[in-house]
Amino acid sequence: MNARHLRAFVPGLGRLFPPGHVAILRLYGPIAGGARTADWIELVRRLRESGRVPAVVLDIDSPGGSATASDDMFLALERLAAKKPLVAAIRGTGASGSYLAAMAARTIVAQPHAIVGSIGVISAGPRLPRLLDRLGVSVSENRAGRLKGMGVPWREETDEERAKEQAIVDAFYAAFVGRVVRGRRLTEEKVRELATGEIWLGEEAVELGLVDEIGDLERAVELAADAAGVPARSAPVRLRRPLLERLAGRFGASLAAAVTDEIEARLESRLRT
Repeated sequence: MNARHLRAFVPGLGRLFPPGHVAILRLYGPIAGGARTADWIELVRRLRESGRVPAVVLDIDSPGGSATASDDMFLALERLAAKKPLVAAIRGTGASGSYLAAMAARTIVAQPHAIVGSIGVISAGPRLPRLLDRLGVSVSENRAGRLKGMGVPWREETDEERAKEQAIVDAFYAAFVGRVVRGRRLTEEKVRELATGEIWLGEEAVELGLVDEIGDLERAVELAADAAGVPARSAPVRLRRPLLERLAGRFGASLAAAVTDEIEARLESRLRT
């Protein structure tokens, strides 16, 4: 990979990633899927292919989110871990989808009071037919395929739709359990006992086998560096967006703030009169 490509994932002001350093890959906030997840997975690929990066620490503080996006992240990290050492560090929260992502790591460390677990899957959505009736609103629905439109909020779901939805949830759950079994080297019976959606603090998670040891990000860097046979030096990484995209983002944020301020000012003016 040449220097031009390396600039796509360097931190700070465009410096090249310092060779021989452990890369810190951040997984922060809800996992929502879409372009953000796609960019994150692209970054994982570049870390995997870069000869400058001997090892990676996955820095986690996320409650999880989309099941499909979490699974996509896990698969990308699994490819990375097959090529170079990957250690996960749970700082604040490593739950649900973010805990699934951590299953690709060879070692997991967690802060003593980090939130760990929430092994489970949920699918939820509002049902509004009674509210629509009260408002006098009706929805016309034309469909082809008896399960097309499954999950729409303007009518109650059928028994067949409910069964199909549960089957999808069960399939995701079984895959989640299977990856914890392999990642944590536990029996399926043990994992299913723990896979109730429950959460634990880091110290208890160690006792249950869900985490390897109590430690901070620095400890995770030490473990990753030791596995790669390099000094314990690290640097965070992120995808560097093109200049026009960054400027557009700043302009959009400024415009949104200005519009919000104007709306608030007008509302306050009306309330005073």
